[in-house]
Amino acid sequence: MNIGIITGSSGLIGGECVSFFAKKLDLIIGIDDNSRQSFFGSDASTVPNRERIIASTPNYKHYNEDIRNELKLDAIFAEYSDDIQLIIHCAAQPSHDWAANAPTIDFTINANGTLNLLESFRKYCPKAKFIYTSTNKVYGDLPNNLPFVELEKRWELDESHAFHQFGIDESMSVDQSTHSLFGVSKLSADLMVQEYARYFGLDTIVFRGGCLTGSGHAGTQMHGFLSYLMKCTVLEKEYTVFGYKGKQVRDNIHSSDLVNMFWHYYKYSNGGSEVYNVGGSRHSNCSMLEAIEWCQKISGKKLNYTIQPETRKGDHQWYISDISKFRRHYPNWEYQFSLEDIFLDLYYGITKTR
Repeated sequence: MNIGIITGSSGLIGGECVSFFAKKLDLIIGIDDNSRQSFFGSDASTVPNRERIIASTPNYKHYNEDIRNELKLDAIFAEYSDDIQLIIHCAAQPSHDWAANAPTIDFTINANGTLNLLESFRKYCPKAKFIYTSTNKVYGDLPNNLPFVELEKRWELDESHAFHQFGIDESMSVDQSTHSLFGVSKLSADLMVQEYARYFGLDTIVFRGGCLTGSGHAGTQMHGFLSYLMKCTVLEKEYTVFGYKGKQVRDNIHSSDLVNMFWHYYKYSNGGSEVYNVGGSRHSNCSMLEAIEWCQKISGKKLNYTIQPETRKGDHQWYISDISKFRRHYPNWEYQFSLEDIFLDLYYGITKTR
């Protein structure tokens, strides 16, 4: 039997992984305790997604466990050890704003929780493959030192810079910058995942994501900005943009395209350790002002928003991911969602129309 373990299985990426890999593997074990609701409130609850997954996926088994509980994780891995082929680690405290108010909780979930999973992986199924969903916040605010040019609706990287054509690649340093406490906890886990491959000879991969999005996102003010932006537009709620004149740029990748990257790694990789920057790249990116225009155009409604002069600490002024390395290693992978497709999917997810 081929078994996959997915943490954060009721969230945006975890839920997409369940839907995809349940068609590829015999059994999917999901681990998710709906911590997102405790972080961000009832609007962020993943229970509806969990119930949908359970009802629609007969080869899915759910465990309502916290990844900080080492004994519970060990028990799950021990029960299925011989058949576990894949671990996809999506569970996290995902907000750098939230982390500042609860550093210990943030670190124990993101860093210690990942270490617990790696130990269970090493002890019970060392021949499996381990996927970690990291973040571009591991680079801290170093991207803000790049030379930017101010345009009418966005900041753009100066054409003379090496990153201009494709975006920021994996050569960007993770050192000596302001990361936010969230960025530090995710970087700690990121490095640990790499080290378990190099030190213990396990098979791991790290995906450093830009903005991950899709209609399965329970977006809130503190996390999931594109989903939350569309929600505020459709429901006519006020929205606040923090800093950079609303011209800060993000690349956006649909959860389905990211999970398809996971699949290519699982199916075609030859083992070892690897790190990839992943995101919408030059294929799919926008500034906040441009994102607002997209939301208004698709919804037919006008967003009531304000732009505050203060920026969030450690926040990126411009970030576009260079995914060239992944493309070289997996040349058959392609985007399925354009920027417009992403906004349409978000709108349909909120309005339940097609």
